[in-house]
Amino acid sequence: MQHNRDLPPEGGAHLPSPEPSAWVRRFAPLIAAGGTVLDLACGYGRHARFLEDSGRRVVAVDRDAQALAGLAGRAGIRALQADIESGDWPCGAQRFAGIVVANYLHRPLFARLVDALDEGGVLIYETFMLGNERFGRPSNPAFLLRPDELLEVFGKQLHVVAFEQGEVAQPKPAAVQRLCAVKGGGPARPLPPAK
Repeated sequence: MQHNRDLPPEGGAHLPSPEPSAWVRRFAPLIAAGGTVLDLACGYGRHARFLEDSGRRVVAVDRDAQALAGLAGRAGIRALQADIESGDWPCGAQRFAGIVVANYLHRPLFARLVDALDEGGVLIYETFMLGNERFGRPSNPAFLLRPDELLEVFGKQLHVVAFEQGEVAQPKPAAVQRLCAVKGGGPARPLPPAK
């Protein structure tokens, strides 16, 4: 079975990255303080740790038990091992103040993400897009967003706070697409400045 993760060339689990993405750091303050955040396809939990450290409870979901093991003992993080591509939705009817998706794409989950947001909940999404094949993996077009895809999908149902797409140099050269959107009206807090 192929998976749409950012895998190292030899396959297997994705490599740990210690730093949360600048996009997630920028827009995480829009998530309600003390709210519960879903970190979907969390890998080793760089965003789960960051969100917990900022005072939020986190449900961290990934199919890789080895990656999730590093989150054991963190009081504010509930780690769930689940195959979200072929199994049942692991969160049931739970709603979230925020959902973070980074370096992961499984289009059948798009509607589920909107449904899983509380009113006022924040979706922070960042992953690879067409053009990334020039830089390495992922390179399969099935796992790369089309131009404006996040905007077209989520802009119909959520209030878009910010959207970017194109090539980046950091943390490694890649073609990416990024979106931050809120369910319901616009953000109740001032927008964080761009860096």
